[in-house]
Amino acid sequence: QVQLVESGGGLVQAGGSLRLSCAASVRAISDYVTGWFRQAPGKEREFVASISRSGGRTSYADSVKGRFTISSDNAKNTVYLQMNSLRPEDTAVYYCAARTRANTWMTIKTLSYYDYWGLGTQVTVSS
Repeated sequence: QVQLVESGGGLVQAGGSLRLSCAASVRAISDYVTGWFRQAPGKEREFVASISRSGGRTSYADSVKGRFTISSDNAKNTVYLQMNSLRPEDTAVYYCAARTRANTWMTIKTLSYYDYWGLGTQVTVSS
């Protein structure tokens, strides 16, 4: 059973930074394509970022490009989301997701393609 546990959320002022972590209870995170999604109150869950199994390819939502960076640490089986220049509209619960059965270069933006999900971590950005 794959478990994903997010951490690192919190309250931060606009313009500040946070780093989210997603620890995966798997043999090797490189067996999975992983992604971050977020859900604000009253809104649908939306794509934020994804990283390929190889770690060599990433993709981002337009709203976070240039501000957020996704990365992975194979030795720790952990995926990170570095969030800089945070805005109040970034306030949401952030979820980590993973999928096996993907090519090593593939990133995935579609929520329904992911097999495993964490429980989320709250990020609140004050103005």
